[in-house]
Amino acid sequence: MSVTDRLVLLALLGVVPVLLYPGPASITLWAALLVLGSALDLLLAASPRAVGVQRQLPETVRLTERTISTLTVRNHSRRPFRGWIREGWQPSAGAHNPVHHLRVPAGEGRSVSVQLVPRRRGDLRVHHVTIRSAGPLGLAARQLTVPAPGMLRVLPPFHSKRLLPSKLRRLRELDGRAAVQIRGAGTEFDSLRDYVRGDDVRSIDWRASARRRDTVVRTWRPERDRRVVIVLDTSRTSAARIEDEPRLDTGIEASLLLAVLAQRGGDRVDFLAFDRRQRARVQSAGKGNLLAALVTAMAPLDSELIEADFSRIPAQVRSISAHRSLVVLLTALDSGAVEEGLLPMLPSLTSQHVVVVASVRDPHLDELRHRRGTAAETYRAAAAERALLDRAAIKERIHRLGAEVVDEPPHELPSRLADLYIRLKAAGRL
Repeated sequence: MSVTDRLVLLALLGVVPVLLYPGPASITLWAALLVLGSALDLLLAASPRAVGVQRQLPETVRLTERTISTLTVRNHSRRPFRGWIREGWQPSAGAHNPVHHLRVPAGEGRSVSVQLVPRRRGDLRVHHVTIRSAGPLGLAARQLTVPAPGMLRVLPPFHSKRLLPSKLRRLRELDGRAAVQIRGAGTEFDSLRDYVRGDDVRSIDWRASARRRDTVVRTWRPERDRRVVIVLDTSRTSAARIEDEPRLDTGIEASLLLAVLAQRGGDRVDFLAFDRRQRARVQSAGKGNLLAALVTAMAPLDSELIEADFSRIPAQVRSISAHRSLVVLLTALDSGAVEEGLLPMLPSLTSQHVVVVASVRDPHLDELRHRRGTAAETYRAAAAERALLDRAAIKERIHRLGAEVVDEPPHELPSRLADLYIRLKAAGRL
C-alpha cells in the first residue's frame, strides 16, 4: 500500500466517526486517532542513529567539470529504513540531486550519488548529511543530522591551454633559428670564428688562437634557460569583476599559460601570489610536474580586501633569484594604487631584471566612450574617456621606468602576455 493510499484510509477512518457521531466529540476522536497513528509510525520507524554513512569523494576537479560524490548508507537497526538522505553541500558546489529517497532493509546497505558541477574555484567543503527516517504509514518521521565531512578542491579551468600548441610552435621556430639569427651579445657560449676588424678584442680566445695560429674570437648567444618569476597580486583590486570574471581568475589563466610555455621553452619558472604577505609559492623544479603544482597552489587563492605592499616585492624576487630574470607582475593599473605603490618600486626591479606589468582592461570603457545619445550617456562617456586617459598616462610612466606593459581585455590577456614573452626571447633580452 502506497503512502497516498494510507493517507486516504486514515482520512476515511476519520470521516466515519464524524458522520456517525457529529459534534466536538467526533473531532476529538479523529484527532486522537491521528496522534495515535503518528506515535505508532514513529515507533515503527528505524532510528536514524542506527544508520551509518560513508562518503567517497575525488580530491580535485576542474572548474565547470562534472564529478560525483557517493554516499554509502548502511542500516544497522532491526527495522527497515524508509526515508530520505540530504547532502549538505553549499550552493556553489552545484549539487543537482542532493536529496535521495531510500528503502534499506535491516542489515543491508545502499549507495547514492550526487552530481556536482562546481561554479566557483577553491576548496568546497561539506560537513554533514541529514537523515530522515519515516514510519510505514508516512505520517511522521525521525530526523538527525550526522557528520560526514569531505573536501573537494576545484582547480582553475585553464581555458587558455588551447593556445599552447600554437605558442609552442612559434617558440620551437625561434629555437631553430636562434643559433643563426640572434647570435650576438649574451652570456652563453656559441662557437668560434675568425677575427674580423671591428670585433671586440675581449672576445678573443687566446688558447684557441695559439692552437690554430690565427686569431679567433668567441661568439655568444642569449641564454635560453633563464628564470621567469611570476608575481600575482591578490590584494583588493584583484576582486573586481570584469566581463563576469574576477581579475584574480584572469591573472591565474595568464600565469598558467606563461608558466607552461616558459617551462617548455627551457626556462625555470617560479610563481608567487602576494599582497602584504606571501599567499602561495611554487618553486621551479627540474623534472616535476609544474602545471599540477601550479593549479593546486592557485585553487584556494582568494582576493584579500587589503592594499598591496609593493615595496616588499623586490625582496621577494631576490629570495627567488639573485640573477637577472624576467619578472612578470600581474596587477591592476588603477591610478591610486599604482602611483603610491607600484611606480616607486619599479626602478629597483628594472635595474636588475626584465620587468613586465600585465593588467586586465575593462572593454566596457571602450563601449561607454562611444555612447552619447543622451545627457546621461554623455556624462558616462566623459568619465570613461577620463579613465582611459589616466590609464594611458600610467602605462607611459611605466614604459619610462624601463618596464613592458600588457594591458588587454580578459579573453586576450593570456595570449598577449605569451606573445610578449616570445618576442623578448627572439630579441635576446632574456
